[in-house]
Amino acid sequence: MLKTEKFKPTKKIKKDELAVAVTGVPLWVKIILYVITTGLAISTLIPLLLTVSISLMDADALATHGYTLFPKEISFEAYKYILNNGAKIWRSYGVTIFVTISGTILGLAMMTLYAYAISRKYFPWRNTFTFFIFFTMLFNGGTVPSYIVITQILHLQDKIWVLILCGCLSTMYILIMRTYMQTSIPDAVVESAKIDGAGEFLCYYKIVLPMAVPTIATIALFLAIAYWNAWYPGFLYILQNEDIVPIQLLLKRIENQVQFLNSNASSLSYAESEKLRQSLPSDAVKMCLVVMIALPILIAYPFFQRFFIRGITIGAVKG
Repeated sequence: MLKTEKFKPTKKIKKDELAVAVTGVPLWVKIILYVITTGLAISTLIPLLLTVSISLMDADALATHGYTLFPKEISFEAYKYILNNGAKIWRSYGVTIFVTISGTILGLAMMTLYAYAISRKYFPWRNTFTFFIFFTMLFNGGTVPSYIVITQILHLQDKIWVLILCGCLSTMYILIMRTYMQTSIPDAVVESAKIDGAGEFLCYYKIVLPMAVPTIATIALFLAIAYWNAWYPGFLYILQNEDIVPIQLLLKRIENQVQFLNSNASSLSYAESEKLRQSLPSDAVKMCLVVMIALPILIAYPFFQRFFIRGITIGAVKG
């Protein structure tokens, strides 16, 4: 009976040589890259920590010590002020929540329907409708024609619908979903459902949407962030109706008032300056408002994070 000799490597492979053989990148290079990216990730937390620190500082301590990463004297007066006296702030907060939820749902419904239609090879005008949305990515009418259409033709000025309709469609998101439906949802699945008697809407609702959850969840978060941070549509079209001012526009107006006060303090009388100063929130209140604005997005992000890579990389494949 033949005896098999145990294999003995002629050369001992070092750990860093093995890393190069497997990944093509030396171990010391990977360590340096990890350190750099970790430092950059930590540095992005500095503005957030500074904002939270200012919101927790007392007005006197803020005037004495200035802005610091860690509050010298912790005070919750800014949060108490918003909870007790911020009726206008809470109304704007509610408007932003309503616009974000409504706009995200409406936008997803319209874009998924459009993407499903142009992703089907048997749709006779799929190339025409794809060209329509692609053309708008290259050319648009501009701000002035859009303003005329919205105010003079659609008559949406000072109406909450203007905040919802201005951002519910994105040609880039439609193309991403179209590509995802073409590459990740086999045509045989839809065809077999049709053989069983399902119509187009039933195929879209029961088959395509459940299989496109990664891309839909990713785009839903992008839409929600865009609606939550939007202030420009309100700045253009909300002029007299103060009941539908979104929270971002309210914060922008507060900043403009502070800048106006600082730049025109010399031209105002002492009584006018003090009256205007007292009507404006302090730095702690403004930073508290910023924290409250960013908090919902920070809470929602971890739930959508696992869909990001799969939804974007698969949906962004050219097809």
